[in-house]
Amino acid sequence: MPGIVGLITRKPSQFAQAQTTEMLRCIVHEEFYTSGTFSEPQLGIYVGWTAIKGSFSDSGPARSEKGDIHLVFSGEEFSPGSTHRMLKSKGHSFSPDDVSYLVHLYEELGEGFLPALNGMFHGAIVDKRNSTVTLFNDRYGMHRLFFHQTADAFYFASEAKAIAAVCPNVRQPDAKSIGEFVACSCVLEDRTIFKDVFSLPAASAWTFSAGTSPVKGTYFQPQQWESQQPLSEQEYLNDLSESLQTNLPLYFAGREKVGIALTGGLDTRVIMAWHKPAAGTLPCYTFGGVFRDCEDVRLAQRLARMAEQPHQVLRAGGEFLSRFPHYAQRSIYLTEGGVDVYRASDLYLSEEARKIAPAKVVGTYGSEIVRHAVMFKPMPPAPGMYSSDFLKYVDEAKDTYSSIRRQNPVTFAAFRQSPWYHHGILALEQSQLTVRSPFLDNDFVRTVYRAPMEDSSTHDDIRLKLIRAGSPQLAAVRSDRGVGGNSGKIHSAIVRAFLEFTFKAEYAYDYGMPQWVARTDHLFSGLHLEKLFLGRHKLLHFRLWYKTVLAKYVREMLLDSRTLSRGYLHPQRVEAIVRGHLDEGRNYTTEIHKLLTLELLQRQFFDAQ
Repeated sequence: MPGIVGLITRKPSQFAQAQTTEMLRCIVHEEFYTSGTFSEPQLGIYVGWTAIKGSFSDSGPARSEKGDIHLVFSGEEFSPGSTHRMLKSKGHSFSPDDVSYLVHLYEELGEGFLPALNGMFHGAIVDKRNSTVTLFNDRYGMHRLFFHQTADAFYFASEAKAIAAVCPNVRQPDAKSIGEFVACSCVLEDRTIFKDVFSLPAASAWTFSAGTSPVKGTYFQPQQWESQQPLSEQEYLNDLSESLQTNLPLYFAGREKVGIALTGGLDTRVIMAWHKPAAGTLPCYTFGGVFRDCEDVRLAQRLARMAEQPHQVLRAGGEFLSRFPHYAQRSIYLTEGGVDVYRASDLYLSEEARKIAPAKVVGTYGSEIVRHAVMFKPMPPAPGMYSSDFLKYVDEAKDTYSSIRRQNPVTFAAFRQSPWYHHGILALEQSQLTVRSPFLDNDFVRTVYRAPMEDSSTHDDIRLKLIRAGSPQLAAVRSDRGVGGNSGKIHSAIVRAFLEFTFKAEYAYDYGMPQWVARTDHLFSGLHLEKLFLGRHKLLHFRLWYKTVLAKYVREMLLDSRTLSRGYLHPQRVEAIVRGHLDEGRNYTTEIHKLLTLELLQRQFFDAQ
């Protein structure tokens, strides 16, 4: 995905520039990326950068008028209009649609520069006035920056594979991280799948001066927001409403055309309720499946009509499945242990979304931050799949996760779950699109920490209140799970019960199907019972697809001698899982997800190195 790469070293410039060029090559994934390099040999800093054409950071490094400060910036920043007015009052000339104003903001604020930033980003400040280089990232750690330190160089990159390309010693799997991925479908804390390659902690400001060992500073701690006093219910609603009204326009501005991934849930509806574009100016789209229009599609179409905006349905169907091996391999390559293979659909659908608009506003992180929704937890693997030596790392992941969960729920959602679990999905999207989430706006998250102390289960979802306050018309429509709407209590209860039943039934018929039901379904496969259950809420149906259109791919990948020879697997059990799912009416969907993902990781990053 777009980002920066480079190194800080005292080795000869020719060596450093060659290393930077090779690292940069690893992160230029698409023809619509721009790229370039910047170096300041006297300070030992060499940087390469990529960006999506026309995006906020496409303009490349920014420099001060005197040329003594350079800022290499990747991502986006959402400063309010007051910041731009302040800079203009100081005599600075800049464009608010690219990074040019940020170098002037650094000149004016100094150490207060990074705490003032708002968005998902990372970058480097080269300040020749005091002969320092500062690497930094956003306060949530969403726009990740990885690093590896050797005796004579400090390497950094937006994708860990770029470091592995020039540092052969890290091209081996980190067993603890792989164990965490098996348990949690992501790597925890600041580790990566590569040995001795780590992620810069959130809100980092690491400063280098005359050497390759940084002073590791932090410009923000969640405790600063945790210590705020709670608000009353009305004050809380008012402050969240004011935050949305003030800051939402920033997420629909800029040089790129913007679309919104509209769903039938409440998160994107909060955005639509408070952002009121002129008719026909905001492209809306929803992801759909092949069996029928799911609840997301049906409701999003209705909401778009009410808002007088165009709407399209993007489907993960025949074209995606026919090219699944390509998207599977590509997704695992791009995310480096950040997603399971079934998320390949996110890459395909992001490619389709780019045809509508290169920038995408999402409701992601809304329910997680506002309602403390937990999106991942350790899951035990099927018995007998893995060796006992490897299972100890899977078990360790449970303890690590347990310790992480013992903290403020908003802190867990914003500063742990979002940059760890959601990063892989975000990376797939960002490989194709500029992705913006108003629910990670600093002002919004800071306000959420001030939620009333009362038990939230006794009160309406704050998102329903926000929708009613912003647009009573949109509030009149129920959600995809039957929440809200203006129907009578009895009717609403019936609808919600039906939707909950169909939601759980689809889960049970799909990858959650118990083994005894799977065998029964196998016996009656000619009746195509899946048409009764699938597609009402979900667009992906891998339990069925692995048995049918993807069966050849599953066999070729998982029954291959290379796969069965992996030391962490029990080959007989792997064979039983594959044949059980494909031929014997068993359900091993999640196991096949994990096995395919591990094998693709192994082949792309660790074999023949």
